[in-house]
Amino acid sequence: MAYLSDSQLRAMGFANLGQNVKISDKAAIYGAEQMQIGDHSRIDDFCVVSGRVMIGRNVHIAPFCLVAGGVPGITLEDFSGLAYRVCVFAQSDDYSGGTMTNPTVPARYKVERHAAVRIGRHCIVGAGAVIAPGVALGEGSAVGAASLVLHATDAWTICAGSPARKLKNRSRDLLALEREYLAQEKP
Repeated sequence: MAYLSDSQLRAMGFANLGQNVKISDKAAIYGAEQMQIGDHSRIDDFCVVSGRVMIGRNVHIAPFCLVAGGVPGITLEDFSGLAYRVCVFAQSDDYSGGTMTNPTVPARYKVERHAAVRIGRHCIVGAGAVIAPGVALGEGSAVGAASLVLHATDAWTICAGSPARKLKNRSRDLLALEREYLAQEKP
């Protein structure tokens, strides 16, 4: 995987760009001026990231993900990750049939739902999952592959299904590893 150089990343005009950020030269970034990316984060091949997006430190967005922040925005907090083909939406058309849909139709004929999304620290979202507008994934929650997340998840839980539901609690052992990792960074 080839990554953009530091000078190429700076030229994109991010609102904030941390150290050691890696973005594939095959990723599509729209509206970089609305985005913040923290230290040691990575966006892989064939991802589309658009709109208002805040990415913390040590965040990984795997190949073929869609992160559509739109106006309300999406926040991926520190140490969170999206596996292959995850889609995260902060806005969506009305699917009821009461209004028209898609971006080719003037706004007066449509109703869109706009709601910010927050993916908490240490969250992991499995391959092919879809996160709907307005969802907040609690710190440390894990979402199973191919899940449809329509509602908030509790912290330190494992959820899966369509729609996603809690299966069990998730271990917090990784917090000790985080402390060790961060301590080794300090001079």
